[in-house]
Amino acid sequence: MASADTPASQRVGEVVQASSTSFATQCYQLYHSPPLGALVRAGSPGVYGVVYLVSTQPLEPSRPVLARGEGAATEEEVYQNNPQIARLLTSRFEALIVGHQSNGDSLQFLPPLPPRVHSFVYPCPPVEVVAFTSRLDFLTLVVSSGLAGADEVVGACLRQVAAAHPDRRGFLLRAGRALATELAGDVARLSTILRRVAP
Repeated sequence: MASADTPASQRVGEVVQASSTSFATQCYQLYHSPPLGALVRAGSPGVYGVVYLVSTQPLEPSRPVLARGEGAATEEEVYQNNPQIARLLTSRFEALIVGHQSNGDSLQFLPPLPPRVHSFVYPCPPVEVVAFTSRLDFLTLVVSSGLAGADEVVGACLRQVAAAHPDRRGFLLRAGRALATELAGDVARLSTILRRVAP
């Protein structure tokens, strides 16, 4: 499923930084990032990533964010009274690369090259999520990533993915077995992740 087939209206942003293992995306709209654990696709042929960090920050690091709501009754009022805020802030997210497209196939290992800067980034629709996660090899890349909070990311990813599968329970059972194999020597960590998956 190439990115060219996805309507432009579904783009959430563009790659602004990339490496062999991850890419960062600047969102087109403030606070319009895919959630933690979401599966996203960048570029063409597509590179798949799992969102592991979402942030909102000043567009210019030299201009720190200042509190503006002392006299406001609601948070919405702060934005209404300060319309410039949307032009001073940006939302970004970072995604761990978990696979890529090659000759029409979805492969669950790192691509030869990361997505190019300014590649368009799309949240994967449910049908693409189901197709990509029909195999669970990508979990190895997340579990062994060394990311701070990797277990939280795995839990969030599996909750997101399970919601797209028609047989949610069946998918979670398969995922649990895959994690049990991956973490056979670390029962405590396995238990922690499983509690995150089905709280």
